[in-house]
Amino acid sequence: MPGRWFDEWQIGDRIEHPIRRTVTETDNLLFSTMTHNPQPLHLDVEAAKASEFGRILVNGTFTFSLMIGITVAETTLGVLVANLGYDKLVMPKPVFIGDTLRIESEVVELKPSKSRPGSGVVTFAHRAINQRDEVVCTCLRMALIKGSPTA
Repeated sequence: MPGRWFDEWQIGDRIEHPIRRTVTETDNLLFSTMTHNPQPLHLDVEAAKASEFGRILVNGTFTFSLMIGITVAETTLGVLVANLGYDKLVMPKPVFIGDTLRIESEVVELKPSKSRPGSGVVTFAHRAINQRDEVVCTCLRMALIKGSPTA
């Protein structure tokens, strides 16, 4: 399902995104090194073993990016003007290598654009949930979405 035009969204619309993703060691290693994040909890097995978690923690910004990426196909693909911001980013539980994440989204606010007639800002509440049904990441995303060409 492609993204929806602004006028097709309703407050309360919910999506359980069909893509689920198991996080791999390669995901964590590449993302951490590509973003120059030297945190030993993400890269050093021995340091991670000595931590309260006892194992490597997945880089939180990877978790956030994966959550947003999974949502694109059903929310903004082909209709996005720009992501305007992210708010209230929370990571209540850690993610570990081998965890499988699923993502849920809900429309919590709609605001017509003053400068782009027909378009508007959709605020999505996104949640990443692991295989133990623990919420591992949440945020609000404000996206400027095109209006339907026929509206």
